[in-house]
Amino acid sequence: MAAPGTRNLITDVPGLLVGQAEDAAAITGTTVVLAERPAVAAVDVRGGAPGSRETELLDPAALVARVDAIVLSGGSAFGLDAAGGVMHGLAMMGRGFAVGAARVPIVPSAILFDLGFEGRRAWSGEAPHRRLGREALARAGRDFALGNAGAGLGAKAGRLKGGLGSASLLLADGATVGALVAVNCVGAVVRPDCGRLWAAEQALAGELPPQPAIPDAPLDPEDLSGCAPLVAGANTTIAVVATDAALDKDACRRFAIMAQDGLAQAIRPAHTPFDGDTVFALSTGEGGQVDPARLARLGNAAANCLARAVMRAVIAAASLGPYPSWRRLWGAGSPG
Repeated sequence: MAAPGTRNLITDVPGLLVGQAEDAAAITGTTVVLAERPAVAAVDVRGGAPGSRETELLDPAALVARVDAIVLSGGSAFGLDAAGGVMHGLAMMGRGFAVGAARVPIVPSAILFDLGFEGRRAWSGEAPHRRLGREALARAGRDFALGNAGAGLGAKAGRLKGGLGSASLLLADGATVGALVAVNCVGAVVRPDCGRLWAAEQALAGELPPQPAIPDAPLDPEDLSGCAPLVAGANTTIAVVATDAALDKDACRRFAIMAQDGLAQAIRPAHTPFDGDTVFALSTGEGGQVDPARLARLGNAAANCLARAVMRAVIAAASLGPYPSWRRLWGAGSPG
């Protein structure tokens, strides 16, 4: 029977740590996935409005194969500065790609839009994200908060409060797969007719609270009442999937591509013109090329972890501003 790792977090994948920092007044935050040793990385972008840094470097044809960290941040394009803060901290540790006598930390990143969150206080002077990047790196560890934390603080999920989620899976062949996601989608994560999470059947035993029953009446496929307003650039879901199986950059790219199915399972619609859906992939393993059949199983597990991570983000999130939590609307007896 399928089972999560000890923490049911991406940090169940050996060699990974996660750190987070928030600015409560600005309702924004940053999450960093730190590779204890440089990890093979790739990326797949499916949304129509992405915001990112160093993604071209992750093309299999590009020179650099390994990265030091991945950053997910709020703040829209301002949030790309969070990677600079992480780079500074890593440089102080002596980390980075060697270029002669110099070392340059490799820190790809993606951002989501939280600047329109009602009730946020606009910052004066420099945006806080470079500082948040440094703080998140300093807090990197095995355990971290879900919901209104890190890059998920100012996130929305359609008309609900979104947030940060994570999940893991131990495979029969001994590999571990994990996912981390900041859910800020234009699409809905629940059925509009009852509030049941779209991907509820993907959950492992005890992972979700009881779900609303599916109504007898057929669902209208054009009912988008649970979605956010269709506004360009105002939403995106950004994620990292990882494994300790040994993957090269080509295999890592396929791993990321397959993981995107998890977003389509948990969010409807996904990959819209209004989202910037981006999934990074990491391999902390060492060794040769992976067998294609094993890669297919790893990618399937990554999609499962990502769908579950989306649900865990929404379940963990607390109401904030005008955005109610799933728990407040459908989680009987739960605060939020």
